[in-house]
Amino acid sequence: MSEKEVRVAIAGVGNCASSLIQGIFYYKDKRDIDVSGLMHEDIGGYKPWDLEVVAAWDIDARKVGYDISEAIFNPPNCTATFKRDIPKLNVKVRKGKVLDGYPEHMKNYPPENVFVLSDEKEDSLDTVVDVLKESKADVLINYVPVGAEKAARFYAEACLKAGVSFINCMPTFIVSDEEWAKKFEIEGIPVIGDDIKSQVGATITHRVLTQLLLDRGVKIDKTYQLNVGGNTDFLNMLERSRLATKKKSKTEAVSSLIPYEMDSRNIHIGPSDYVPWLKDRKIAFIRIEGRLFGDVPMHLELRLDVEDSPNSAGVAIDAIRCAKLARDRGIGGALYSISAYTMKHPPIQYPDWKAKQMVEEFILGKRER
Repeated sequence: MSEKEVRVAIAGVGNCASSLIQGIFYYKDKRDIDVSGLMHEDIGGYKPWDLEVVAAWDIDARKVGYDISEAIFNPPNCTATFKRDIPKLNVKVRKGKVLDGYPEHMKNYPPENVFVLSDEKEDSLDTVVDVLKESKADVLINYVPVGAEKAARFYAEACLKAGVSFINCMPTFIVSDEEWAKKFEIEGIPVIGDDIKSQVGATITHRVLTQLLLDRGVKIDKTYQLNVGGNTDFLNMLERSRLATKKKSKTEAVSSLIPYEMDSRNIHIGPSDYVPWLKDRKIAFIRIEGRLFGDVPMHLELRLDVEDSPNSAGVAIDAIRCAKLARDRGIGGALYSISAYTMKHPPIQYPDWKAKQMVEEFILGKRER
């Protein structure tokens, strides 16, 4: 192992995992040429190409049993391929606990759109713990589906037992839950969460526009954010009962900036629909209605069209390196700075400019968490 290696385990080998792994090798090839597209090239001496994937879990028969270098390109993954020639990593995708990771309604869709459930034996909690320890993982990044509350907590528990950092990219409230955060703090394990905020996605754009209007004296009366996409995540979210924490996470990411109470009927943020031909593209429609000088009405509308999973990976690659940096420094518990910068529902919400400043201070060692 090199001195600056970050050993990463992955729960959920979907589009986000595909983009993350492609990115590791993309930037490894381009490191002497061009490092555009990164929020940070260097974090405490760790570069994007210092990440090594050492373990992975999924439940799809087209992922389980494959080397992860192959699995990330197998259906139903449909994200952009910007780095195809990934070397064999000698990391076999293992079958994780299914639990609530497979919504019933998906059985009504063709196999190319959904999971094909593997019939291999599931790894128990003890087995996952053993694999994490044997692989010497530093960090596990959680990409299980939205609404898979039990599955997310299963991997969080495994990390607690194995002494591995947990990065929760999904909207199950773990790092922002005081009880869970305290457990990791007692064990001296740094954690980051919850619900990843893309590099330039709907949430960060909505937050920036909201802050701009507030800073310019606009009284915001109503706002919405409607998102459509064609990946498995959007198909999964057609089951509205799985969306409670997702909607709460996305709504609070925006409403936390507004210094007065808004009627819940006047702020609507969340997924809208599944459009298969969009594949991994996500289209967000944002509208903000408010009042200018003299209470004269104004409105702002924006349409954002992005490839969803690379957008997420551009943030995850920073969160992973910050978790490793905290481990090097012996820091445990929720990392407030990088959580606020990279997550929709962090333990403490900060304005984005403040969160960025805190992250820079953390990287330089001027802030503990």
